[in-house]
Amino acid sequence: MKRIGVLTGGGDCPGLNAVIRAVVRAGVPYDFETLGIRNGWQGLIDGDVEPLTDFSVSGILPKGGTILGTSRTNPLAKTTDFQKLKTNLKKFDIHALVIIGGDGTLSAARDVAAQGIHLVGVPKTIDNDISGTDMTFGFDTAVATVTEAIDRLHTTAESHHRIIVVEVMGRNVGWIAVTAGIAGGADEILIPEFHTTMDEVCENLMTRYRSGKKFSIVAVAEGVKRETLGLPMVPAGLQDECGHEKFVGIGNIVGKEIESRLGVETRVTILGHVQRGGSPTAFDRVLATRYGVAATHLIHAGEFGRMVALRCNEITSISLEEAVAHTKTVDPDFFMMAKSVIGGLR
Repeated sequence: MKRIGVLTGGGDCPGLNAVIRAVVRAGVPYDFETLGIRNGWQGLIDGDVEPLTDFSVSGILPKGGTILGTSRTNPLAKTTDFQKLKTNLKKFDIHALVIIGGDGTLSAARDVAAQGIHLVGVPKTIDNDISGTDMTFGFDTAVATVTEAIDRLHTTAESHHRIIVVEVMGRNVGWIAVTAGIAGGADEILIPEFHTTMDEVCENLMTRYRSGKKFSIVAVAEGVKRETLGLPMVPAGLQDECGHEKFVGIGNIVGKEIESRLGVETRVTILGHVQRGGSPTAFDRVLATRYGVAATHLIHAGEFGRMVALRCNEITSISLEEAVAHTKTVDPDFFMMAKSVIGGLR
């Protein structure tokens, strides 16, 4: 019998428990014993592990979050931490690891694998920004959550003749904003990859207003910068120690500008961490399960240093180096398609 370990790192995400469950159950035919490592890489450093059995993973498929806990620890940040990691791998007789995480966690996995540790990666992020895979689990759930929110905001915006700005997650990429914006019928979509000025946004919204459409929904990714909107930088006195505007997200900035320029009542909704939480969609449960099973197969085959991936609806694998080589940004054609149908009466 071989013992494998599974850990979840980085931000929580719907579908993590489905992967854990799949790893445990898919390992049984290979005579694998599975250890759950608590709180990401930190648990491996601290030796904080627990046996996972078919009984212990029963009922976790629909649960959000991760039963193992998570952290953003970098196992290579300190030499002493990496030594503890290796010591615990030997202590608990762990043959290989399943590392479930986003860009940060998988980048660490690549570097740890380069040190001779047997491991495979599973791509997890609601942002859908891991290269080499068509989709990461958690993304579909986040989009469904944002789409429902936009649907609800539409009714109140139309009733009160308001403009409502919806700020969604997406620090470096706008996959959630674009996809949910299309599905929810947003009238403007602002993302980090493609620059739109406030002048253009306000002109489009005013055109709608003058045509008789007395309400609008603006979806904006949290990573959009003031300067790309053609707005002045924040005065030094209004910045925190990191140079960020105090207590004001980009959604609030956009909302203030729209109301000031157009004289139309504008409200802002910042969805925040609600996008990460809750039960995963059926799609994410299935995708996460497929990833977990595939990761177990990779370990059985001795194909380490790789990440499972979805390509053309088939599960395959790529090197961790390829997986974290660059950030998967929104495709220009996809964004232009979205722009061609939003707003109306341009």
